[in-house]
Amino acid sequence: MLAIETFALEKSYSVGFWRKRRVAGLKPLNLSVEAGEVFGYLGPNGAGKTTTLKLLMGLIFPSGGSARILEMAIADPRMKSQIGFLPEQPFFYDYLTAAELLDYYARLSGVPARERTKRVQTALARVGISQSARTQLRKLSKGMLQRVGIAQAVLHDPKVVFLDEPMSGLDPLGRREVRDLIQSLKEEGKTVFFSTHILSDAEALCDRVAILHKGELRGVGAVNELTARTESKVEILFQGVQGVTLLSALGAECHATGEMVRAIIPENRQDEALEALRRLGLRLISLTPVRATLEDYFIERLKKDEKAEKVEVGR
Repeated sequence: MLAIETFALEKSYSVGFWRKRRVAGLKPLNLSVEAGEVFGYLGPNGAGKTTTLKLLMGLIFPSGGSARILEMAIADPRMKSQIGFLPEQPFFYDYLTAAELLDYYARLSGVPARERTKRVQTALARVGISQSARTQLRKLSKGMLQRVGIAQAVLHDPKVVFLDEPMSGLDPLGRREVRDLIQSLKEEGKTVFFSTHILSDAEALCDRVAILHKGELRGVGAVNELTARTESKVEILFQGVQGVTLLSALGAECHATGEMVRAIIPENRQDEALEALRRLGLRLISLTPVRATLEDYFIERLKKDEKAEKVEVGR
C-alpha cells in the first residue's frame, strides 16, 4: 500500500510589482512513498521542501496536479485525522504550558476525554520533556519548543507523520533522541516523511530518500543505491610533503600535518599514486577504501545539475 502519492504536483507564484512573472516553487512532482517506511526529503534551503509539505497538508493550493495520502485525496477530512505534522517554524501560545498545549491539540484531534491525560503524558515522555510539562512555553528554549512540536505531531497516534526540519534547533543529544523517536515510529508501522538538509541524519534513518533542487526532483532511491553511483575513492596516508604536488596533479585532495599527508584520490588513479610515492621513496602508512556517503552523492548530483544548466544557458 502506498502511504503518499503525488501526480505532477506543482506550485508557482507571481512575483514582481508592475510586470508580474511566474516563478516555479515546485515543478511537476511524481513521487510515491510506501506505507511503513521512513522517507527523507532532501535539498538545500529554498529547494521546495516546505512548499511540498504545505501542499500535502492543504495549507496552500497546487497550481497543477494532485496528491493522495492513505489512498484519500488531500482535501478529504478523513485523511486529516490520520496524519501528524510538525512545521519548520511552529508557533504556539506563549502563556500555555506544554501540557496545556498538548491537551488543546488532543481535543482538536478528537482524542477521547478519558484518554487525553495519558496521551499527553506519553507524548511528553517520548520527546524527553516530562519535567517541563508545567512550564509556560515562552520560558522554553528553541530546542524544547521543537520537542513540544514533535509531541503534538504524534499525540493522536497518526498513521503518517510529516516532519519539516525536525532536527532544527536541537543539540546533539536532542538530535539523537529525535532519531530514536523516528525509529520507534517506524517500528510501530507508521510512515514518516521528513525534510532535512542534515544529510547524516537522513543517511542513518531513511529507507529511501529524494533529492530536490530548485523545485525539481533530481534523484530518488535507497541510500546505498544512490551512493553506489558516486565515484569510488581511496585514502592514502604517507610521510613526505614532497609527494603532495604529484598526487594533487592526479586529482587527489591532500591535507598535510607536519610530515604526515592524507590524500583522497579516485580509485582508478590509485596505482599511479602509489607508483609516484614509490619513485620518490616515500613511506606508505595505509591505504583505505573511502565509503561514499549520501553527502557525496548530494554534492555530486547538484554540481552536475548546475554544470548542465550553465551549458544550456550558454547555448
